[in-house]
Amino acid sequence: MSDRETCASASSCDRGSCEGCPSRAGGGDPFAIETNPGSNIKHVIGVVSGKGGVGKSFVTSQLAGMMRRAGYSVGIMDADITGPSIPKIYGVSGDIVADEMGGHPMIAEDGTRIVSMNLLLEDEEQPVIWRGPVIAGVVKQFWTDIAWGDIDYLFVDMPPGTGDVPLTVFQSLPVEGIVIVTSPQDLVGLIVKKALNMARMMNVPVLGLVENYSYLACPDCGKHIPVFGESRVDTVAVDEHLAVLGKIPLDPEFAKSADAGRIFDIDTMLSDEARKALEAL
Repeated sequence: MSDRETCASASSCDRGSCEGCPSRAGGGDPFAIETNPGSNIKHVIGVVSGKGGVGKSFVTSQLAGMMRRAGYSVGIMDADITGPSIPKIYGVSGDIVADEMGGHPMIAEDGTRIVSMNLLLEDEEQPVIWRGPVIAGVVKQFWTDIAWGDIDYLFVDMPPGTGDVPLTVFQSLPVEGIVIVTSPQDLVGLIVKKALNMARMMNVPVLGLVENYSYLACPDCGKHIPVFGESRVDTVAVDEHLAVLGKIPLDPEFAKSADAGRIFDIDTMLSDEARKALEAL
C-alpha cells in the first residue's frame, strides 16, 4: 500500500508527491512517530541555538509573526520543557483542552496556535524536574497527542544545546529545516558550528542564521551601537555557506511587549531571505 493511501491527511493534501511531507511517518526513519489524525501540518521548522541566552524564543515569535502576516497559518511547539516562555510572551494561559482527538493548542490573540509545558501545569511557576528521556517523551506527545488542525508552518522552539530534545525532534518529527539563532560575541563561530554540525549529522537542512542583539539604535541620532561587540554573523555565514536571515536590534520595547504578553505586536523586519527560504520548502 502506498504512502498516500495510508496518509491521514491525503484527502486535504495538495502535494503531488509524499516526498518530504510532514504528515508522512518519517520516510522510513525507525525513530519517526505518527502525526495526530487531527493534524495537517505542511512544514515543520526548528529554531535552535548552540547556547542559551540568545533570545531564541523571541526569534521564534518573529519567524511565526512574519509568516502569519504573509497570510499563512502558524503554530509554535514550545519544546523547551524545563524553561518554557512562549505562553507568557503570547499572553496565553490556562489548561489545554482535550477531547477524543487529543489535546488542542491554545490560540493566541493573533491566531498563533501554541502548545507548551506551561499550559499543562497547575502552577506555571512549578519547576519541571525530570530526566532527559521523560522530557523527550513529552516532546513526542506534543506531536502525537495534540490535534494541531491545519497549519502551514509549525515552529519548534527548542532548548539550547545539542541534547535530548533536539535529538528527539530531529529524529522523530519531519523537520524540513532549522534556523540557527546567535548573538554578536566572540563565541559566535563556535556556537553556530555546534548547532550546524549537529544538523548536518542528522541530515537536517540549515535555512540560515538570525543574529539577535545585533546592535542598539541610539534614540537621539539613530547610530547603531554594537553593545555586545561587532557583528560576526556575516563572516560565519560566508565561511559556512549560509544565508543571514536577519539582524535583530536590542530594543527595550521588545521586552515590554514580551512582558505584556503581546509579542505579536513586534515586527523586527526579518529579511526577505527569511520568508523566501520558508516559502521555498
